[in-house]
Amino acid sequence: MNRLKLLFVTSRPISWVNTAYPFTAGYLMMGGGVDTRLIIGTVFFLIPYNLLMYGINDVFDYESDINNPRKGGVEGAVTPKRYHRLIIMASVGLTLPGAVALALLGSLSSVLVLIGVLFFVLAYSAPGLRFKEIAFLDSVTSSLHFVGPLLYAYSLVGASTAGWIAASAFFVWGVASQAFGAVQDVEPDRAAGIGSVATVIGARRTVRFAAAMYLLAAGLVALIGGVAWIVAAAGLLYVWSVTRHWNITDQTASSARAGWKRFLWLNYVAGAVVTIVCVASVTI
Repeated sequence: MNRLKLLFVTSRPISWVNTAYPFTAGYLMMGGGVDTRLIIGTVFFLIPYNLLMYGINDVFDYESDINNPRKGGVEGAVTPKRYHRLIIMASVGLTLPGAVALALLGSLSSVLVLIGVLFFVLAYSAPGLRFKEIAFLDSVTSSLHFVGPLLYAYSLVGASTAGWIAASAFFVWGVASQAFGAVQDVEPDRAAGIGSVATVIGARRTVRFAAAMYLLAAGLVALIGGVAWIVAAAGLLYVWSVTRHWNITDQTASSARAGWKRFLWLNYVAGAVVTIVCVASVTI
């Protein structure tokens, strides 16, 4: 039971919905039905995918995480090294069956998309790649972690113009979110030699970059028109949240922690709005 609890915490259950929801919503909104691919894909992106993503991250970020005061809870486990082998084996072992099943149920193009999505999950933290240590590539890769399941859904059922605009907005939103999240870690990341976007351009510029990206994401959603304007309006809450730290400095970067906590709650508010709008757009 202790090992199961460890794996459960490592997978960061607070974030499960952030990857399963894009796949499920994208699949259904673009014409897919409640079928085997939907069920397997939803379960895959709900738990195995998150365990792989965060398990690899926690293992190879251990040295920096032990000096990061916000780690050790829902935002990242600090697991003793004696459990690292278990995490790696469980992450890979739970991911492979679902990935193989999805590959057999998909097409060549969908398999290639799935391989790409999983590659970026590994590339973010794995030794020899470590995209998280390359400024701006860290934000792009992190965003792909969440947009990837949506793109995979599109590879299975296709997508409309509105769907691609929504995916673009989601990608820009993800870039902003990762960048802002990195601000609170400026000091521990610099101490660990991690070249994140925030450590390279500084806390203040990163906050302003994130605000601009959130604004762009809201603008893209507005282009869809109709009830999508409601989602765009909800997206402006993220702009409001990060601009409260407009004049932050590297010395006060840890104060962005409050903004990150707001971000976690805003995700549920925005998610509820998106769900209502999606249901409304189908029934109208």
